Amino acid sequence: MTIEFDAAVFRAPNQPLTVEKVTIPSTPPPGEVLVRLRASGVCHSDLHVLRGEWEAPAPMILGHEGAGVVESVGEGVTTLKKGDHVVLSWTPSCRRCRYCTSGRPVLCDMVSEHSANHLSFDGRSRITSADKADVYSFAGLGTFGEYTLVPESGAIAIRNDAPFPQSALVGCAVTTGVGAAVNTAGVRPSDTVLVIGCGGVGLNAIQGARLAGARRIIAADISDDRLEQARLFGATDLVDSGQEDFADRVRRLTDGRGVEIAIEAVGLPRTIESAYEVLARGGTAVVAGQVADGVKISVDPFVMSDQELSLIGSNYGSSKPASDFPLLVDHYMNQRLDLDSLVTSEIGLQDVNEAFDRMKRGIGIRSVITY
Repeated sequence: MTIEFDAAVFRAPNQPLTVEKVTIPSTPPPGEVLVRLRASGVCHSDLHVLRGEWEAPAPMILGHEGAGVVESVGEGVTTLKKGDHVVLSWTPSCRRCRYCTSGRPVLCDMVSEHSANHLSFDGRSRITSADKADVYSFAGLGTFGEYTLVPESGAIAIRNDAPFPQSALVGCAVTTGVGAAVNTAGVRPSDTVLVIGCGGVGLNAIQGARLAGARRIIAADISDDRLEQARLFGATDLVDSGQEDFADRVRRLTDGRGVEIAIEAVGLPRTIESAYEVLARGGTAVVAGQVADGVKISVDPFVMSDQELSLIGSNYGSSKPASDFPLLVDHYMNQRLDLDSLVTSEIGLQDVNEAFDRMKRGIGIRSVITY
């Protein structure tokens, strides 16, 4: 038996997504769960695929930032049941490889082998098009459709009183940003933190630095609107990097010292290099922004060793989704994180291409598809 539903399908780069009928098995395979989506964020990573900046197979259902309700569970599933409210993780873990057992599940061997190729753990697709062709699911999720099949570890149970649009953002932007500050950078109360780029990830990195008690949080962006949003999310100082000398301004704000932590949330070579260049001695630059395929950066290795600088990557906020997702939802429900302001528009699936147009123009923070 199968379920037919509408999904926004990627067919070719630089072409609008098409809303098409697709089908999915109604009975999950062993170890998997069928989730009925209730909300999906429209994320910049989806735009990378749409623009052809990331190589991706087609046809494919985009979307990887989702929340919904478990419809049914496959044989062997023990941690979820029908009716559970869940946030989806695009790094489902096998729970057995050396990365999972050492506490780094976002680097799981199975994720790099299958989910990164937009397939299930058995290397297959779960969805078919109207002409019976296999349809890939972006990051193994494909949340631009009402249903998805994911491994048990790819659906994280959360409290049932949390709203779906806000909870969906925990599946990517919130975890990536907050985690970059709290987990990857390990922000301390004595730190001055710089966040470059005040989109969904950057604003949440600001929230993460605030949660960690950073003494000062500097936000940099080229948009006055984004900078004002950054102030509302916890930035203490603002730098308009399109109107003033970025490095000079940061050094003046820190009495010439530089910052202990710089989090890059844009995904451009010049902003990654800028984050590294304004570090204080012993400082750390965290790359949380996603670049296009093939992009390279240049840093001075002598300065790196002489001043003991660190340049590190942050994948999914170095998170442990099974424990971090429920914690972040609790933070929101207890008013320690602002997720309401992140949701600047709720749309229907048919409006997804307009949402990408708004993203390209820098309008709003997150459009969320609701089902």
